[in-house]
Amino acid sequence: MTRGVHRLPQGADIHAAGGVRFRLWAPIHAQVHLALEDLGQVIPMRSLGEGWHEVVSGEARSGTLYRFVLPEGLRVPDPASRFQPQDVHGPSEVVDPAGHRWTDDGWQGRPWHEAVIYELHLGTFTGDGTFLAATERLDHLVALGITALQIMPVADFPGERNWGYEGVLPYAPDSSYGRPEDLKVLIQAAHTRGLMVLLDVVYNHFGPDGNYLPAYAPQFFTERHKTGWGAAINYDGADSKPVREFVIKNALYWIDEFHLDGLRLDAVHAIIDEGPKHLLDELAERVQALAGDRLVHLVLENEENQASRLTRRSDGRPRHYTAQWNDDIHHVLHVAATGEDKGYYVEYLGHTAKLARALAEGFAFQGEMMDYRGKPRGEPSAQLPPTAFVAFIQNHDQVGNRAFGERLGAIAPAEAVRAIAAVYLLLPQVPMLFMGEEWGARQPFPFFLRF
Repeated sequence: MTRGVHRLPQGADIHAAGGVRFRLWAPIHAQVHLALEDLGQVIPMRSLGEGWHEVVSGEARSGTLYRFVLPEGLRVPDPASRFQPQDVHGPSEVVDPAGHRWTDDGWQGRPWHEAVIYELHLGTFTGDGTFLAATERLDHLVALGITALQIMPVADFPGERNWGYEGVLPYAPDSSYGRPEDLKVLIQAAHTRGLMVLLDVVYNHFGPDGNYLPAYAPQFFTERHKTGWGAAINYDGADSKPVREFVIKNALYWIDEFHLDGLRLDAVHAIIDEGPKHLLDELAERVQALAGDRLVHLVLENEENQASRLTRRSDGRPRHYTAQWNDDIHHVLHVAATGEDKGYYVEYLGHTAKLARALAEGFAFQGEMMDYRGKPRGEPSAQLPPTAFVAFIQNHDQVGNRAFGERLGAIAPAEAVRAIAAVYLLLPQVPMLFMGEEWGARQPFPFFLRF
């Protein structure tokens, strides 16, 4: 496999000898057509069995716009589209990943203990809100002491601006930020400066607007499991193999085709898999196999505090996952600075033992009953190294999920903010800043979307 060109089991694949192979998994339809929209052609696809449809076009090329046409005439974008120039309801564009000339061939990543993370949202990080504009801010981050960018999700979402957690086309960087090549420019510019780049990915649900999967592959979802977003993604039932492969291949695609240094997996507690091998285990094993000697890091958001997902091998390397966002650190420091006691904060306010435990052992809850949840939470974590935990006092969730999106500086005394910042920045756990925190920014960051 050529690094920078990741072959996918579906989607548009440019052949070296010319032409493009198009493939779609549409198991509920006996016949699907391919529409080459800028060529004015509608071509029948050949059934390969087991729900797969394929056609090779000698006229399609990089830049060709296409959609799949279902029997009732509905035209749908490619679920494995690499680019959506007209948003989620428009046609997909054939992209030649070999067309980008990488300049970071010597980059092998950085060890995790060197990570100082900066979480950012591409659309609001700069005035232009684009991949290319973000490259102009990299020197500032280097001077600040940052060694890793963590970018909120960029998978194609409906509209011009969005947090990114309602994406529906997980292979396509959103066009409001620029083209896929622009994201590659940002990543290689970061590598030139010694910065790792991690991407936030969402494998627990698809957004509702622009999600065409139910129209041709309802097997992607199951009513056997429920999440906060409705029917769960089908990772363990009948016909789940193509679903699992679609998601795992997405992780490999970002690491391989975009030279990313790692992924942050959103809300994995909502990924339900009762099969013989959990999706998270298989995904981590295949990412590690792909990475080889490259230093690639997988980070979890996991409300269950499953220390077992962070175990180390005998040589100290992570067995599957490198680290987890440590909400407990945030909560104990937040209540110390603000005195808030609403919601889950009531479980932490005044509990100095939880503060000490989170600082020393990672998780404050290691199997004890959490009254707010109505059930026990967590597993013993003292055996894990401090670098298995990402410590922070602000992030997109903890700021943006507040009613008015207030940052910490707007609700706590400046002296208290400085004190808890010193604590988390000097901990042996891996520190993470939220964009603007270095200036004590007070602009709110509420949840937003704009169509």
